[in-house]
Order: sequence, then C-alpha cells, then structure tokens
Amino acid sequence: MSWTRSMSILVISIPHGDAEAYEVPNLPLKAQALFRAKFKPTTSHVHIQYDSSDGRTTKLLVMFESGLSAEAVIMRHDSSAGKYAGGPRTGAARATLCVSSQVGCKMGCTFCATGTMGFKGNLSAAEILEQLVHASRITPIRNVVFMGMGEPMNNYSAVVRAAKSMTGRCFHLSPKHITISTVGIIPRIISLKADFPEVSLAISLHAPTQELRSEIVPAARAFPLSKLIAAVDDYLTESKSKVFIEYVMLAMVNDTEVHAHQLGQLLRGKRVVINLIPYNPTSVVQQFKASGSIELFRFQKILKEVYNLRTTVRQEMGQDIEGACGQLHVSHRRSNGSAELDSLLQDIEELGIHR
Repeated sequence: MSWTRSMSILVISIPHGDAEAYEVPNLPLKAQALFRAKFKPTTSHVHIQYDSSDGRTTKLLVMFESGLSAEAVIMRHDSSAGKYAGGPRTGAARATLCVSSQVGCKMGCTFCATGTMGFKGNLSAAEILEQLVHASRITPIRNVVFMGMGEPMNNYSAVVRAAKSMTGRCFHLSPKHITISTVGIIPRIISLKADFPEVSLAISLHAPTQELRSEIVPAARAFPLSKLIAAVDDYLTESKSKVFIEYVMLAMVNDTEVHAHQLGQLLRGKRVVINLIPYNPTSVVQQFKASGSIELFRFQKILKEVYNLRTTVRQEMGQDIEGACGQLHVSHRRSNGSAELDSLLQDIEELGIHR
C-alpha cells in the first residue's frame, strides 16, 4: 500500500490493503495521532470506472488533488489461451496496468487522442504510483507499462522514482515486468540505461524513415531517426533488458511492403521485439484508418521471414470503452472563470460521441 503526503511518497507495509496508516501494528501512540491527523491513504480517487463488455479491460478515470485527471487501463490476459510450440500455453491469468505519467501530452503524435489535449501537467511519483494502488484494489497486477497519457521521458525523475517504488516490498513487481515507453527522447534513454537498466524500454517508432516519421511523429524533428537508432544500439549493448519497437499500423501511410522492407533493414540484427499495433480510431482523431488484416500480416511476414525479426501483433483490448492504444483522452473545463479546473471532468464517452 502507498501512503502519500503532499508530493512525497511514504511506503508502509500493512497486512491489509484497506487498513489506515495509524493501524500499523506496534506503531507508537504519538505516531498514531500524527498519522490519523496528517496522512491519508491516497491523494487521488477513482472518479469513474469503465468496464469493457467482455470483462477483460477496465479503464479508470483518476482524479488528483490539483483537479486534473488522467486515465489508467487494466488489461486482463489469460496465459492459457492460444497455443505455444504446438500445444496449449501454460501459466495463470495475469493483469497488466497501463499508467499515465502526465496529464495530456506535448509530443503531438498525429494519430493519438491524448496529443489533442495539449500538455496540462506532470504527475508526481505519488500520483503515478497511486494508479497502481487503485488498480490493485480491483485485481492483482503483474505487469506495468508506462504507455498511458503523456511522454514518460518528459517526466523522467517522477517516472523512475515511481517505477522503483513498484519493485519495492509493498508491490513486489519484477523490474522485468515494467516497461517504460518513449517517443524517442534520446538523452533520457541514455539516462535510463544508467539509472534503471533492469526495466524494459519501448520505442514508439511508427515509421521506418526520418521523412515519414517527422510527418506523423513531430518529435522526430528534434530527435532524428539515425541518432535514435544509435541510442537504441548503445542501450542494447549495456543493458540486458529487451527493447520493444512499437509501430502503429496506419492504412496507406506506413503499412506497405516497401515500408516493411525499410523497417526490416533499419532493425536487422538488433535484439528487439517489434510490436505491430492495429490503429484504433477515436472520436477526436479522424484522418487515419486502420490497416486491413491482409496488409498487417503481410507486413509481419516480411519482418519475420526476410529479416528474422521477432514480430508480434498486439491484441487490442478495450476499444469499446476507448481504452485501447492511442484512445486515452480527458476533457478539462474551467467553471465560471475560476482559476482552478472544474471537477466535472468529461471523458470522450461522456460527450455522447460514438463511432
């Protein structure tokens, strides 16, 4: 359990997740009074919980003390589903939590709903960690991915601090089960290699050339593809962790056979896992369409068979609650000219706009 005061994190081992801080066994009486008066379990709360129709995805709209809010998504996977090496997979069900590191995002990726919000603010390490607290009250969490709202590397200190807390004695997550994603903030990739090399790194690539990447991922103009790939090579040389390459498949934009060969040539021989992500249409981004299944699997086949690159197709979850990749978006409104943000926050489902 995480106990927070202001922007700091106080982590206490408590035998029951719903216990109050002052109920810690053997806590001195004076400390009990202090904890009762000054501390509370979390500084945030779940404002709205959305559950997908198939019961596998839950999206949490988490409201913070600032009046801002962000979304976190729980994805439940059944390890026994599907086949492996000709037989059924082994392992129990597991859940992955996708956390937000910022409210909004300044990266402006053209296919992402979060980017249309603009940048509202960074989340503290406590506010990031509290998303795991809220999710753990719903289901045990095995994996955490920093792939929600925001660019994690633009809130680097808070992200690393929160991630390290997740591996502590309260949550017991393995660093190997934590993935930090970035659009390609090169200096922070270098820092992560030194500060927390045990976690996995994910690169939001989405294009195989600098020209195309600059069109759909504006941050590529500041962090050129050639330098980004060099940073990935350096990371792989000194880190034992995986590097995931995220690639959103956009119809007639980056999904042709030519693009597949360009990507294969760019990554040939590197210790990476390419994750092809079917594009998820949103109510606020409408200029793109998802690649067809034929184009998607042709793309995968080229990468695997021609370039011997491990390539997966992401199983999308939570589209019906706008909880899939690229769909997270919160609308913040000011009330009566107040300097503080209105507590009535609207998610895109609440706007009454449906595909």
